[in-house]
Amino acid sequence: MASGDLFDSQKNSLTTPKVNVLTMFRLGLFQMGLSMMSILTLAVLNRVMIQEIAIPATLVAVVLAIPLFVAPSRVWFGQMSDAKPIWGYHRTAYVWVGAAVFAVASFLAVQVLWQLDIVVNNVGSWAWTTQTIGWTALLSLVFALYGLAISASGTAFGALLVDVSEENNRSKVVGVVWSMLMVGIIVGAIISASLLKQSTPNTLQASVNRLFIVVPAIVFGLAIVGTFGVEKKYSQYSTRSTLVNREDSITLNKAWQILTASPQTGVFFTFLVVMTLGLFMQDPILEPYAGQVFRMPLAESTKLNIFYGIGILIAYGVAGFLIVPRLGKRKTARLGCILVALCAVLLGISGFSANPALLKLALLLFGLATGVLTTAAVTLMLDLTAAETAGTFIGAWGLAQAISRGLAVVAGGAVLDVSRKLLPNLVLAYGLVFALEAALLLLAIWFLNRVNVREFQTNAKYAIASILESDLD
Repeated sequence: MASGDLFDSQKNSLTTPKVNVLTMFRLGLFQMGLSMMSILTLAVLNRVMIQEIAIPATLVAVVLAIPLFVAPSRVWFGQMSDAKPIWGYHRTAYVWVGAAVFAVASFLAVQVLWQLDIVVNNVGSWAWTTQTIGWTALLSLVFALYGLAISASGTAFGALLVDVSEENNRSKVVGVVWSMLMVGIIVGAIISASLLKQSTPNTLQASVNRLFIVVPAIVFGLAIVGTFGVEKKYSQYSTRSTLVNREDSITLNKAWQILTASPQTGVFFTFLVVMTLGLFMQDPILEPYAGQVFRMPLAESTKLNIFYGIGILIAYGVAGFLIVPRLGKRKTARLGCILVALCAVLLGISGFSANPALLKLALLLFGLATGVLTTAAVTLMLDLTAAETAGTFIGAWGLAQAISRGLAVVAGGAVLDVSRKLLPNLVLAYGLVFALEAALLLLAIWFLNRVNVREFQTNAKYAIASILESDLD
């Protein structure tokens, strides 16, 4: 590097403004949009497919998990955003293009679902026929496209958070941005409930179609507003990366070498997988649980996400600004695992009362505990990156979360199907899912105790230096 380049880099690092709280909230608009989309798929479509169309829960879980199973693409999208800027931006363009694609794909998925509904109605009940297989395959393909778009935009956005934050303010960025994720759950649940409130079996299709036009359009707008101008003003990628002027050298193979240089990568990856399994196994069964055990109508069960979201929203702010700075990331994550495990048990116990008020309280507490755990885990995740390959690392951590969340969705539906056949009543069948969640979160603590950030960062630096030396040779 020439002396002039070095001087310019130092100047840029000093003049790059520190991201402020208002910008943190603006960045959170993108996360808000993602959670609104999750309400459409995991709350609305999930129940419509299981209860209204009577598709087997395991098949529904597999289809809804497809966007998560294409998550290996996150590593590639992350590496691309590190090495191949679009329109002069390493992150922003990937966010925008991905948002446009997943907005369109979500509406297409609903249209395919209605065709599947017609076939099922003609037969009278679900059956494996040429037509059902064909429409299910097409539905799976659309969900795969949806998942690829989520992977591209979400990974680039995560890398952008690394680029614009520093270690001493990272928990605050996570607390604010992820709190907006919960605002999206609440807003998405309210919009969904209001648009579906007057729906009847005859008007359900029109109501759901309208919902899948309005919400994706809003989400795309939030992605634009939330990230516009942020990378240009706040990103420190160019001053942190030693490879920024040698982008052709950040190949996927070399990015993978840096990623796997430390054994800590595998330890943290495993922690994320086990933790995420424990957090999300109830996702595909919560609304059916409310409907079958607590006798709640569709619009009312969709509102359950409000209580869950309020809990997480409160916890994100408290954990990001108070708990993590005082206890530290690992201790807070350990506490979060214990609290979520206890709340999962409470969710299962609430079924014996069949009291919706107790279910809502359990979900509020579950949200509080989840917010504490997520804030600590995500902050720790952003620390476990290397500036040169931030996108690749975020892609890897996103892969861990997405694959495990997909497994959680499938496992939740499959365990419910099996337990309904083996156990004497629905409360015990659903309770088994919640009990497995609690056990997984306690197991996650074992892996968390073996995470060492300092060792990871040292190994990553050596790997980057080795790659630079090999390029010079």
